[in-house]
Amino acid sequence: MAGEIPDLEAQVRAGTGKGAARQARRDGMVPGIVFGGDKEPLPINIPFNKLLTKLRAGRFKATLFNLKVDGHDDVRVICRDVQRHVVKDLPTHIDLMRLKRTTKINLFINVEVKGEEECPGLKKGGVLTLVRPEVELVVTAADIPEYVTVDITGLEIGDSATISRVDLPEGAKPTIDRDFVVATVSAPAGLSASDDDEDETAA
Repeated sequence: MAGEIPDLEAQVRAGTGKGAARQARRDGMVPGIVFGGDKEPLPINIPFNKLLTKLRAGRFKATLFNLKVDGHDDVRVICRDVQRHVVKDLPTHIDLMRLKRTTKINLFINVEVKGEEECPGLKKGGVLTLVRPEVELVVTAADIPEYVTVDITGLEIGDSATISRVDLPEGAKPTIDRDFVVATVSAPAGLSASDDDEDETAA
């Protein structure tokens, strides 16, 4: 189950060195380099505004991109470094690393919920809270899930679903080495889990 990988568009940069990099910045570009993958380094330019938008969206270094460069095959890359202006804090250079299909990387993956129809806590008026809408996983570049699923079947009010209840793809594992909470079923406002238990006993 491979997720949709966002595109990152770039151009081949003519020339290398500080002079070519300065010219790129004057032209509204951010100079960069693509390395790794048993290939020669490729100097590139990325449109400043497009790069800044992606940087401001967050988790840029934890996002896998499909790099599109005219005249070259698309390649999966991940950012290894962003150099910034010391005063303006704007990007001035970027390093991208090519990934092999077997490369292990850390990525944030969306969490979806299943089992709501079989969750007694929700049937009693409980409120589902997705504590972690995303979880950080170690995955291979060739098998990145679009999302993972947490099962809340059987949860009562006051219960939690931890990462151990999440269906992970083969080879994927959490970056946090503990059974952390992903979702909870809590009592609605004005009702505690103990109140619910008392109602059941009275019934």
